[in-house]
Amino acid sequence: MQTRPLGRTGMEVSRLCLGTMTFGEQNSEAEAHEQLDRAVAFGINFIDTAEMYPVPPMAKTQGLTERYIGSWLKQRGARDDLIIATKAAGPGLDHIRGGPRLTREQIHQAIDTSLERLNTDYVDLYQLHWPDRQTNFFGKLGYVHSEDEDATPLEETLSALKELVDAGKVRAIGLSNETPWGVMRSLQLADKLDLPRVASIQNPYNLLNRSFEVGLAEISHREEVGLLAYSPLGFGVLSGKYLNGAQPPKGRLTLYERFKRYTSPEAEAATQAYVALAEKHELEPAQMALAFVNSRSFLTSNIIGATTMEQLESNLASESLKLDNDVLEAIEDIHRRMPNPCP
Repeated sequence: MQTRPLGRTGMEVSRLCLGTMTFGEQNSEAEAHEQLDRAVAFGINFIDTAEMYPVPPMAKTQGLTERYIGSWLKQRGARDDLIIATKAAGPGLDHIRGGPRLTREQIHQAIDTSLERLNTDYVDLYQLHWPDRQTNFFGKLGYVHSEDEDATPLEETLSALKELVDAGKVRAIGLSNETPWGVMRSLQLADKLDLPRVASIQNPYNLLNRSFEVGLAEISHREEVGLLAYSPLGFGVLSGKYLNGAQPPKGRLTLYERFKRYTSPEAEAATQAYVALAEKHELEPAQMALAFVNSRSFLTSNIIGATTMEQLESNLASESLKLDNDVLEAIEDIHRRMPNPCP
């Protein structure tokens, strides 16, 4: 398993990270533990979760993912061998803290609750799950400005995160679903006010959504704020299992109507092209898609997720797959013809 530096923190994380947002909804506690055991045995040292998980977010299941990881950590021990990342939710989910904001008070409340569920005294990476301001994320490309927004000042949020670092509850901080302005403003405030420097940015990145390359990839290189790529298979779409109207009974897009981001006719056409390319070169479509993400120079870690052990094994196998130039050039040709159908 290759490792890559987590920003300037001195921590090294595995190139594959185990995503856990199915734990507590599509996966039982026993299944979660089985996935964690297998991932660690394979060489993964990086586990990503969030206080709002599992998804879809609901009051009755909120926090179960962290609890399942916590019960596994308690049984397994060897906490210091792992890099554990979690996230504080931004505005919009009223069942979390009565409506989460990234204020000083709520940041402290959020980390303490997460640490309790995770059965640990600290997390290695604490991320802001999405901004506490009106901006374009979760599939929105166009930015619409508002002078009336009720946003928590970024200075307050970053100052609260510094208090967590100083208290030993957090080793490093990161952003998620963030824009180029948000990353650069956070870095600027860190330099100006002696606040923690963001180490990573967790945004979507896959063959159907390469919008990260437009403004954020340069920041990742020049500022050493690498990408933690989520949805590298576009909610499983890039495996090809949903093509031609198929609805596998346990597929996420079959079970949950809210996930429409990767189901447009344009997405179907692009997916068909990528699947055909993989089959032409005798590759599994999902492994080709993951190997492409793994190959990006701005990547810190690729967050894989699975609901079955068979899917997990396939995802893990992508670590050793190196795409040759013919495949990479063909991917670029498809991308030029059908760019970013699922931003």
